[in-house]
Amino acid sequence: MMPGAGLLNTYLIYICSMQLMQDDLQVRWLKLRIKLKERFGIKPELDGILFLIGIQELGSGKQDFSKEEKQDLMHIAVCTVLSPSGYYVLEGNDEDGWPHFKQLKPLPEFYLTEQENFLKDHILLYFQNQNFID
Repeated sequence: MMPGAGLLNTYLIYICSMQLMQDDLQVRWLKLRIKLKERFGIKPELDGILFLIGIQELGSGKQDFSKEEKQDLMHIAVCTVLSPSGYYVLEGNDEDGWPHFKQLKPLPEFYLTEQENFLKDHILLYFQNQNFID
């Protein structure tokens, strides 16, 4: 056996398993988007899905939102989906019924693709907990 071959094999196994996990995430993400298209007639991207979660969590139903309110809804969604992992906790609602969160720990520092996958994984967990997907 060549010196370092064991380390090389371990590294290759790690790379392959990471690729499989990423492929699995992308397959599950696509299935969610297809299911949302069947339900709402649109196949939203990440921002659109966060917007839908924000509306769901606000509980106000369909209405017109200002640009700032749309950003707030996406923030509500991010806080909501990351709460089960201990990043945020709901502090309560303001007088208009909008939820407010407290950040409990810093978010991991990721490159853009890793950050997107981190959010996607949490969004999938949210929809599983809502019994929308398996």
